[in-house]
Amino acid sequence: MFETTFITLFPEAFPGPLGVSILERARKEGIWDWETIQLREFGLGKHRNVDAPPTGGGAGMVLRPDVAAAALDSIVTTNKHLIYLSPRGKPFTQEMAREYAESPGLVMFCGRFEGLDQRVIETHGLEEVSMGDFVLAGGEVAAMALTEAVVRLLPGVAGNADSLSEESFENGLLEHDQYTLPRQWGPYGTPDVLLSGDHKRIAEWRLNSAKALTKQRRPDLYAAYSETHDIQAPETGDEHY
Repeated sequence: MFETTFITLFPEAFPGPLGVSILERARKEGIWDWETIQLREFGLGKHRNVDAPPTGGGAGMVLRPDVAAAALDSIVTTNKHLIYLSPRGKPFTQEMAREYAESPGLVMFCGRFEGLDQRVIETHGLEEVSMGDFVLAGGEVAAMALTEAVVRLLPGVAGNADSLSEESFENGLLEHDQYTLPRQWGPYGTPDVLLSGDHKRIAEWRLNSAKALTKQRRPDLYAAYSETHDIQAPETGDEHY
């Protein structure tokens, strides 16, 4: 079973979106499970203090290393990825999600205030991971997003495992345009090729759609894809609409 532990000051925030749809079904089937560790339980003194002012001055408070270490040491972390959600961390990617999904589980420290004392990050080998170039009030939402991205890759979680291979980032491109019923929606039709039944032509159309979209919206991804693929200029125009 894939085990996920969240160390947090707000365990009531969980499971949130992790408790619905395919993720909750997979939990009930024993594919994965989650638990929360209340950081406050390891706080100091009568008021269970978990933070202190930043050394050197400055605004806000910093989570103490002795408190954080006590929480981390209270759980089994063998062979699991220890992650500290932080806007200064390594940007999270689909490749990292696949790597994490092959491990026994995750331990995620959800930060608050101005952050976590650097000493506990270093001594416990926490991986600093960022979910994007923005700042949240705490790490709980980021931890849920990362967990969902990983758990849905576990065998048996997705209803159709083949659909995972066509998603954005799996082949270095964004996902192609999608269409469904009705075939004609007002003045907007469906590309004829998708109705042709010719699987080779459909695959080519979807690849060209993915290339065009990636080149337009994520030129960085398209440049990386171009370096490793012998590609032709992506087609654009009315065939996508």
